[in-house]
Amino acid sequence: MVKIKTIYQRLYRAFGPQNWWPGKNPFEIIIGAILTQNTAWTNVEKAIKNLEKQGLLSARGLRDVPLKDLAKAIRSAGYFNQKAKKLKAFIDFLFVNYGGSVKRMFKKETALLRQELLEIKGIGQETADSILLYAGNKPIFVIDAYTRRVLSRLQLISEKADYQEIQQLFTQNLPLDVQLFNEFHALFVRLGKDICKKTKPDCGCCPLKNCLFII
Repeated sequence: MVKIKTIYQRLYRAFGPQNWWPGKNPFEIIIGAILTQNTAWTNVEKAIKNLEKQGLLSARGLRDVPLKDLAKAIRSAGYFNQKAKKLKAFIDFLFVNYGGSVKRMFKKETALLRQELLEIKGIGQETADSILLYAGNKPIFVIDAYTRRVLSRLQLISEKADYQEIQQLFTQNLPLDVQLFNEFHALFVRLGKDICKKTKPDCGCCPLKNCLFII
């Protein structure tokens, strides 16, 4: 089997540091993680800028704004009515459990906090782990469609592999290092968006094109 660390090294040499996740602070990163579901990041950026422009990019701002006005403010992110409800659900959770403080929330033990996040309507495993890794600096690997696609094409996972099984491929073969997990996941996203596309992948330019041999 190809060593997971070898994949990271090849991607890093090819693409360099990705400086992901973009956000001025942990709260903004959390909002971005929720808004980016099923849409391009450029659309999320517009929504976040609009929230900031309207003075809504804070826990209190999102708590106090009417749902319909919030939906209008994030229209560019797509599925805006659903996402407005998801944002409200997270904010309600944050105030009920942590007094509206993200800093206090991240003091919670990682596994327990992850379970709490998964109980919030509209937050699945990928979003919860993105919040934990990128906003909370917790050593947890994010599995998304890009990661699954690349690993499947490298024959490192089966098409039926579940989220936890894929995640363990990283947590059991790499040191539990926040920066490593951050960069590695971002590199998978870069590869999946630019080269290992869902249709018509550009395999000739892939830095992993010879990674099917035993090493």
